[in-house]
Amino acid sequence: MKTLIPILGDQLSHDLSALDGADPDHTVLLMMEVDAETKYVRHHKAKIAFILSAMRHHAEDLRARGWTVDYVRLEDSGNSGTFIGEVARAIERHAPDRIVATEPGEWRVLAAMQEWADRFYVPIDLREDSRFVCTHAEFDTWAAARKQLRMEFFYRDMRRKTGLLLDEHGKPEGGEWNYDSENRKPPPNEPLLIPQPLRFKPDAITRDVLDMVARRFADHPGSLDHFVFATTREDALAQQAHFIGQALARFGDYQDAMLTDQPFLWHSILSPYLNCGLLDPLALCQAVEAAYRDGKVPLNATEGFIRQIIGWREYVRGIYWREGPDYAQRNALEAHRPLPGFYYDGKTDMHCMAQAIGQTLDHAYAHHIQRLMITGNFALVAGIDPHAVHTWYLEVYADAYEWVELPNTLGMSQFADGGLLASKPYASSGNYINGMSDYCGKCRYDVKAKTGPKACPFNLLYWDFLDRNEAVLGRNQRLAMPYRNWAKRDEKDKAAIRKDAARFLDTLTR
Repeated sequence: MKTLIPILGDQLSHDLSALDGADPDHTVLLMMEVDAETKYVRHHKAKIAFILSAMRHHAEDLRARGWTVDYVRLEDSGNSGTFIGEVARAIERHAPDRIVATEPGEWRVLAAMQEWADRFYVPIDLREDSRFVCTHAEFDTWAAARKQLRMEFFYRDMRRKTGLLLDEHGKPEGGEWNYDSENRKPPPNEPLLIPQPLRFKPDAITRDVLDMVARRFADHPGSLDHFVFATTREDALAQQAHFIGQALARFGDYQDAMLTDQPFLWHSILSPYLNCGLLDPLALCQAVEAAYRDGKVPLNATEGFIRQIIGWREYVRGIYWREGPDYAQRNALEAHRPLPGFYYDGKTDMHCMAQAIGQTLDHAYAHHIQRLMITGNFALVAGIDPHAVHTWYLEVYADAYEWVELPNTLGMSQFADGGLLASKPYASSGNYINGMSDYCGKCRYDVKAKTGPKACPFNLLYWDFLDRNEAVLGRNQRLAMPYRNWAKRDEKDKAAIRKDAARFLDTLTR
């Protein structure tokens, strides 16, 4: 029996469920670069280059392990530009007796794959993706028993399931499940001591991809000038070891910190490799735990990192698949302002925004606080259309696939799901940014000014955001204090904030 196994660009794993039980002598692995995937949004040039180069390297790795790989390049003659078209052509070439595939990570691709059964007279075996800790059924069972789907309690169940950071009695290591309160230190003034991630010089395969992307996607956002991604499993594992050995020990303390011209700080830069399949998330967490057990890493850093992987990452995937494809259209706060143009060029007088967007355009990367409390916070308090924000995040980050990006953006960042995912909107004034970064000291706006032309826009927009959304948010218990403070303000003060906020918002559309 000849089997055809399609492998997608985020399935670059040797333990893929579709490969279980497959006989290399009677199997063809199909890998496809198609226009539909590179252009359904205007992906960052470096994101496209990273995924395509990683795919080509993975194909070579599979061949070296004895697999037959049918690889279709983007510029190959006859490329149909779609998954369904390329599977149809592969069926003509190989006449398989069956198709075996691992489920895709996104609703959009699943809908396309479900058309295969109607289109092709070949049996199709679509298997669940086994690379996650939590199955769809497990998450649905967990969610069905709860009125509120809070990540913290899900995370504790994942700790119990994996055994990570549990003592000999099955209790949380150190007596607490969560050490986030220890992980909010402002940035230290020691730039020379900040570790730098490994940088991988593009090889011949990657150089070919970079040339093709520069030629074919010239109108897409971002730069290729800083491309240093790992594109093989070997190099991704080297980056993993480098992070654990050089940066993890202080990751916990400074994971929320931000510094001018320091895009990486103590972060791992591993999410692109996790999300495309080059790294295994559970194995990564076990390696991090081993460093803690060996006395090399403190508990707050270890727990904080593991929580991001088996807690938050698994949780948002569960939310994505449970809520369905219409989740992207939710807009609980009725925000409809267009996304400002500076999200695509970084040209703004707000230093914090210029830093976060600038490094995003350079590296296709920004860490979670820059995404949540800088670019996301601004979009939230400015009333930007959450679907436009979602599209931007999906476009510009190398680790962005809809299953992980959409709940983080619509739910966590923009509160567009009305509180399904987050218990309150992550909105703040400039005070938070000033406390966690050195950005404000280098900005033309004054973070201490509450009104007037020099006032930090975050100060104006934060209170204006609360004011204009009071009908929806006024009963949120976690916002009780800021609403009490707003109610106490003098009416002239309120009017000045509304006027200055409106003036600033008007500049966004000019």
